[in-house]
Amino acid sequence: MQFFLRDESATARLGALLAQALLAQRASIEAQGFTLAVSGDLGAGKTTLVRACLRELGVTGAVKSPTFALLEPYVFSSLNFYHFDFYRFTGPTEFGDSGFRELFGPGTVCAIEWPERAVGQLPTPDLEVTLTIQEEARLVTLLARTELGEACLQCVQKNWTLNQMANGADA
Repeated sequence: MQFFLRDESATARLGALLAQALLAQRASIEAQGFTLAVSGDLGAGKTTLVRACLRELGVTGAVKSPTFALLEPYVFSSLNFYHFDFYRFTGPTEFGDSGFRELFGPGTVCAIEWPERAVGQLPTPDLEVTLTIQEEARLVTLLARTELGEACLQCVQKNWTLNQMANGADA
């Protein structure tokens, strides 16, 4: 599934819709966890997307990029939300050495920027998001890899379409 995002506010709307999908699947996430892989070049909007998702989930404090810390933890609706950024990893084995593996599983949402820096070490993502820069806009591709990811993707697509129809714009 692809979405064309004209500006940063469109990226934020998509992040908010992703949060709504996560909330709709909360029981399944409590049982098995959820992994979101977010890829794209520098400046493509990865952190903007995750920040908007967190805001929609009710996070009111600072939502900063985990580029230097590698991990920023949050809690929403009794679930742990771990925002990772592996840009600084120099090889996939750094993930195993980091001890982050134990954070994946039931009751957690793990959003990973630069997942390709830990290729072969991460669990299969439920949902992959790829942001591609196209001049001043973004093309976003969402790909579900699990049933839970597909349920979230369908929720995002439905709400995106409803949002676009309400605003008189094309999806």
